[in-house]
Amino acid sequence: MRRVAVLGSTGSIGEQTLDVVSRFPDRYRVVALAAGANVEALAVQVERHRPALVSLATDEAAAVLRARLGTDAPEIAVGEAGLRAVATADADVVMSALVGALGLEPTLAAVEAGRDVALANKEVMVMAGALVRRAVAAHGGALVPVDSEHSAIFQCLSGQRLEDVARLVLTASGGPFRTWDAERIARASVQEALNHPNWDMGPKITIDSATLMNKGLEVIEARWLFDVPPARVDVVVHPQSIVHSLVEFLDGSVLAQLGLPDMRVPIAVALAHPERVPLEVERLDLTAVGRLDFEEPDRGRFPCLQLAFDALAAGETAPAVLNAANEESVAAFLAGRIPFPAVAATNADVLSSHVGEGSGPIRDLRDVLAADTWARARAREVLPKHEGRSA
Repeated sequence: MRRVAVLGSTGSIGEQTLDVVSRFPDRYRVVALAAGANVEALAVQVERHRPALVSLATDEAAAVLRARLGTDAPEIAVGEAGLRAVATADADVVMSALVGALGLEPTLAAVEAGRDVALANKEVMVMAGALVRRAVAAHGGALVPVDSEHSAIFQCLSGQRLEDVARLVLTASGGPFRTWDAERIARASVQEALNHPNWDMGPKITIDSATLMNKGLEVIEARWLFDVPPARVDVVVHPQSIVHSLVEFLDGSVLAQLGLPDMRVPIAVALAHPERVPLEVERLDLTAVGRLDFEEPDRGRFPCLQLAFDALAAGETAPAVLNAANEESVAAFLAGRIPFPAVAATNADVLSSHVGEGSGPIRDLRDVLAADTWARARAREVLPKHEGRSA
């Protein structure tokens, strides 16, 4: 039986992870859960899965949970120390499903504790890919991707030699604005940006899908996850989200992983690796699908994708800076402070400032965190010039 800890248990990936776990009670046992401030959802999870340890963001939330559960309450930890406690709990696999930069330190702690990590928090590799790779090599745990695109590549590479790979091709749905012209995109409302055609995700990731920043971050993540040069990572728009990604080899062969959009599949792949579990999900019927379409991404209408390639080319701390700027600009858009195009404009301003000053080296985690802090401060300086009524 595999013991499972979940960072971000009340988010979309966290909830789907617990759904997968609950289907195989003889295979998995939940030992630790970390949530933010959603006490009610965490209480339900505790009552169902009975973990020995949980974590919440604040003392106030912990007090509410303790009062709600009474004598049935597990050990309750708080804040950054709580995340670290869950990440290093006595587990066989840690699901890293926090959103954004918050997930970096606890995920790195899990790796350094020798845990297998199922990685759904792409920002970890975007911010500190080289550091994480070194930690995995030093401490012996496995790092298995959960993002559908990276899981697809991971599956396609099984049994293959990395030196035989010519190209990794990440597929993108194109988001809700794939067919919109630039003028219409400029007027997009928050609700329209949150209306993803294929996937049910949290708000931040859904906005990133609308800007194509999500795909840009995935390009950076793929470079580090699979240790390939940036020039060998490509993106193609595939609106049906049936082909989750592809690997092209030196002999011209292409392997792809297909399936209906359902995050429980890559979650199950990561939790069970190197085995497979008999997951009850809707099966792909190619005759019903009928056709599969592919398009080049339009970097003019969706400049965030190009910004990610620019950050990867700049190297060192530039990807961490872009990620932090994007978190700040997306939060401003979701709050209605800036219009949709200002997300990319803010990100570009911050990245160009950083590159202009010289992208600093990454020697350890402190360099990454310093770049993150700088970028957030710079983004907050830049945002007011982009403020205006969001449609």
